[in-house]
Amino acid sequence: MPAALPFTSHRLLAPMEGVTDPVFRDLVLARNGPDALGGAFTEFARVVQVALPRRTLREHLGPRRFAQPVGLQLMGSAEELVAESARRAEEVGAPLVDLNFGCPAKGALRGCAGSALLRDPSAVERMVRAAVGAVERVPVSAKIRAGFDDDARLEDLARAVENGGAALLTVHCRTKAELYCEAVDWSRLARAAAAVKLPVCGNGGVRTHADFERLRRETGCAFAMAGRAALGDPWIFSGARASAADAARFLLDYADALRDEAGVSARGSAGRVKQLLQHWTAGELCDADRASWISEAAPERLFARLGELAGAERDPKLNPTIIGTASTCVAALESADGF
Repeated sequence: MPAALPFTSHRLLAPMEGVTDPVFRDLVLARNGPDALGGAFTEFARVVQVALPRRTLREHLGPRRFAQPVGLQLMGSAEELVAESARRAEEVGAPLVDLNFGCPAKGALRGCAGSALLRDPSAVERMVRAAVGAVERVPVSAKIRAGFDDDARLEDLARAVENGGAALLTVHCRTKAELYCEAVDWSRLARAAAAVKLPVCGNGGVRTHADFERLRRETGCAFAMAGRAALGDPWIFSGARASAADAARFLLDYADALRDEAGVSARGSAGRVKQLLQHWTAGELCDADRASWISEAAPERLFARLGELAGAERDPKLNPTIIGTASTCVAALESADGF
């Protein structure tokens, strides 16, 4: 029997390369209790040539722990290396190991990893089986897309994950060929859920808090996962309506933590904030003039605008170990000439 899943609710934060690092995850987890957000995942840790060092795995997990679990996602093409990395992930405290069979990036395809394996369900099954056999107590999950060029082998892929011994199957309802197109087809999620007995998590097309329950109701999935929608509204899991001040505080806290915790330059932290602003919906912060926020040439002006909305005091109760001050960002950016 697969190990029990550690999630605290049916709403999950999707793994997203370049986004769900410990800084972003911690801020989202701090603003959504365990009844609202059931768990999150790391960015994928790429397994190439050698099993990942324990130090690298710890860095992906981050230094903090919350009531909600954070699964450590691995992506690779060599079964023995992924299996050994899974074993080490359990050793360093990962409560769940997730296998990435969905990444559509060209680098993953060249390395015969990620969604490249969707062409061969038997390879998916072998990879899952190897990882399951390498761990002792933690569950192994797998994330797939609906297929490579089309969804003809969706049920085969779902059964491959189940036959490999996984405790959870996550299905992104687009194929690799569809990448991140706006259209979604939840009937694919229903097909996957009907094909297997293990719990299925549906991913794709969750844009509002109500969509979590709608996805589960319409597809039979046990869990629902949000990705891009959480970039625009970190409160989507609880359904809380953030104010403009709340939204500005989140973005300032994010910039502070990137600099102070992750060693990102002031210029880089400003760029990462603007990356979120492209998707941002919370608090109606930039609905009326998104272009002016994204095109803000002066980093200090960007942070000053956020500071004006956030107010002089930022709530230290959210997470005192993460939150810094808006002034530290502005001071560090005074000599910057744009980004």
